[in-house]
Amino acid sequence: MSEVKLRKGEPVERAIRRLKKKLDREQTLQQFRMHRRFEKPSARKRRKMKAALFTAMLKERYADY
Repeated sequence: MSEVKLRKGEPVERAIRRLKKKLDREQTLQQFRMHRRFEKPSARKRRKMKAALFTAMLKERYADY
């Protein structure tokens, strides 16, 4: 479980912001949302293939830069 300690004199809003960034880096919320419901193996394969094609398209598009 992710944990952020409040520093001396630090506003609570800033600590919450640090916690959100930490959760994003650890992909905690994304993993939670993925496991919230069952995903068929074929749907998982389709999703991963779509992401791979998108990444390949971006690499090809910006290869000249």
